[in-house]
Amino acid sequence: MNEFYKIAIPLIVGFLLDSFIGDPYKLPHPIRWFGFAISFFDEKLNTNKNRKFKGLFTVVILVAVVYLLFWIIIKQSNANIWMYYILVSVFVFYALANKSLIVEALKVESQLEKCGIEAGRKQLSFIVGRDTSKLNKNQIRTAVLETLSENLSDGVIAPMFYYAIGGVPLMFAYKMINTLDSMVGYKSERYKRFGYFAAKLDDFANFIPARITAFLMALVGFKFRAFQYIFKYGNRHASPNAGYPESALAGILNCRFGGSNIYHGKLLEKPFIGENNREILTGDIKKACTINWLTSVLFLMFVLFTFLWLC
Repeated sequence: MNEFYKIAIPLIVGFLLDSFIGDPYKLPHPIRWFGFAISFFDEKLNTNKNRKFKGLFTVVILVAVVYLLFWIIIKQSNANIWMYYILVSVFVFYALANKSLIVEALKVESQLEKCGIEAGRKQLSFIVGRDTSKLNKNQIRTAVLETLSENLSDGVIAPMFYYAIGGVPLMFAYKMINTLDSMVGYKSERYKRFGYFAAKLDDFANFIPARITAFLMALVGFKFRAFQYIFKYGNRHASPNAGYPESALAGILNCRFGGSNIYHGKLLEKPFIGENNREILTGDIKKACTINWLTSVLFLMFVLFTFLWLC
């Protein structure tokens, strides 16, 4: 039972901290340090020949160092149980990002409604990789919904999943993998070789969490259509994972995602997910935020009950 408490208490505290506070922008954050490290390797190694090998070297070194560093920290903290609980709770808090995801989505909607389409486009540009300069109101809201569903998997369910199976070290190894993909995992001329292994490893790491996320979204959304869409559209996305939570949300809201978008100056035709090409409304954004929160709570309960049963 002591092992259950050592897993459960930090997970609950970290989850609650994220739910009420969100990302602490003014405090030091491990993910920012990850970004600095990735930028250093990118600048030094992403040049000339053998870029794919250099990218593999970057991934192996950074992920291994992060895992080892957090393993040492947690190992040392075990000497004092209170220090352990405080550190692990804070680390879980830093690894989760649902509050900030929801807040940023609502900021886009608020700017769109109160200040107009240009303000909405600008606010959206802070959270998506696509070119937002020519999006209409419906496209802006569609982008918000796609981001909410995809990042629910990357930013909440996956970190909790890896915490459950490997503790803080594996959770932050995953966060490094995800950060690598977000910074260098592109198919642009600069990154298509250097970022190749980062993108592939991120696909592998998110394979199970993305499908768990989609299934739980369909459960809390209480729509049979969501399950139908998961099986019908989940594998149509260019990403092997993003299509599953997007399909679940499209089924819940009975809407359609995908279509043409510009990423890094290039036109990308994303396959359609869903059938009802209707107008996306403010209520859809709010409902999606609720789905994100309920899905997170459901997975938290699943992890806790699983460990209670095992212990």
